[in-house]
Amino acid sequence: MIRYVRVLITVCAFTFFAAVALAAPLANHVFIVSFDGGNAAVMQQSAMPTLKKMMKEGAGTWKAQTTFPSVTLVSHASMLTGVGPAKHNVIWNGWEPERGPLAVTTAFTEAKKTGMTTAMYVSKRKLEHLSLPGSVDSFEVPSSKSNDVAAAVSKHIVEKKPSLCFIHFTDTDSTGHKFGWGSPEQVRAFGDEDNALDAVRDAISAARLAKDSVVILTADHGGHEKTHGTDSPEDMTIPWIAWGKGVKRGFSIAAPVTTYDTAATALWLLDVPIPAEWDGKPVTSAFKRKAVAAAN
Repeated sequence: MIRYVRVLITVCAFTFFAAVALAAPLANHVFIVSFDGGNAAVMQQSAMPTLKKMMKEGAGTWKAQTTFPSVTLVSHASMLTGVGPAKHNVIWNGWEPERGPLAVTTAFTEAKKTGMTTAMYVSKRKLEHLSLPGSVDSFEVPSSKSNDVAAAVSKHIVEKKPSLCFIHFTDTDSTGHKFGWGSPEQVRAFGDEDNALDAVRDAISAARLAKDSVVILTADHGGHEKTHGTDSPEDMTIPWIAWGKGVKRGFSIAAPVTTYDTAATALWLLDVPIPAEWDGKPVTSAFKRKAVAAAN
């Protein structure tokens, strides 16, 4: 009997370690691109050929939801920490360094634990609140213009080839507040950000990472008239698009997607353990069955 138990333990141990050895990331590089103020309906009406082509070539939904209140720092905190505001406790929306670092982990922190490289290239200084000490190898705020952000992050992508990279464009939020959501000026700004996205995609290709990367396109919040922050559909509804390795082609995501699922999906793709306390879950329906099986 004792011998049988020993054999059983040996077999179980071998099976476990074999499974671990065979586990591999679905992608070695994940790029999250956030369009600040990205009202899904307005984006669909805007001239964004690169984004719309990536939607056709990938999987996505125009009905994803952000968290309330639908404002930049609170929403981005959920996007990158994998939890809602009740857990990350970001209740402000400006650069307030006296508040200190977040009390919760982020996707960057978890990625760094496994030795991965990380980067954040953003258009607003307040997003530095999400860069915990030692979690982001390169944090830059090139300017408030998407073309400047794209140029800076493109250089970094080619030179450093980050494992997890967050990119933030804010032209559309600025024009929304000034001219209104859905205004001709904001529609043009979405076109500018689409050009910036195209530059980023070119950099991914130039770095020879395209075949081993997943790009997630999303937004922090929408907007209406000249504001946002409410729980109205105009403010809460955002796009969520996955494009790249292992992604289903031309797939419409039917399952509910919330912004904190972005962080969980990024870690799942990179084969990084997802913290048990996270609210977010990987959007596995966006990926091919074989890819999901391999990642799991």
